Amino acid sequence: MEEGMTILEAIKKDFGCQEPDIRTYSPLTLAYIGDAIYDLVIRTVVVERGNRSAHNLHQKTVAYVNARVQARMIDALEAELTEEERAVYHRGRNAKSYTSAKNVSVIEYRKATGLEALCGYLYLQGEQERMLALIKTALAKLDMEL
Repeated sequence: MEEGMTILEAIKKDFGCQEPDIRTYSPLTLAYIGDAIYDLVIRTVVVERGNRSAHNLHQKTVAYVNARVQARMIDALEAELTEEERAVYHRGRNAKSYTSAKNVSVIEYRKATGLEALCGYLYLQGEQERMLALIKTALAKLDMEL
């Protein structure tokens, strides 16, 4: 990977990915990649905070990577979103998913899907700094420290 290149840029270059119009992606496609990138952000921070047992790392991570917390995060963030970001979130929240999370309401699950769609959108747009800033802001507003 070339110096200064983001992981997204390296993936696109090394695997010959096309440059599609991300705005045409389904909200569930955005949520699919957003779920992974949100998980990666949280796991990275947890690991960087100290070497621990795998069990402890997992426990710390699942405290942040779950639909209930993600729903609370987007509630805390909604006023911070741009019009475009809000539209992406709403598309993700309103998407008809054929699955649901255990132990959370449908409303929480849909809000979490909307947050994941937003994370996926920002990631694929190359706006990782904005995505990280939103995650950090949400955690701070919820008084949650990684």
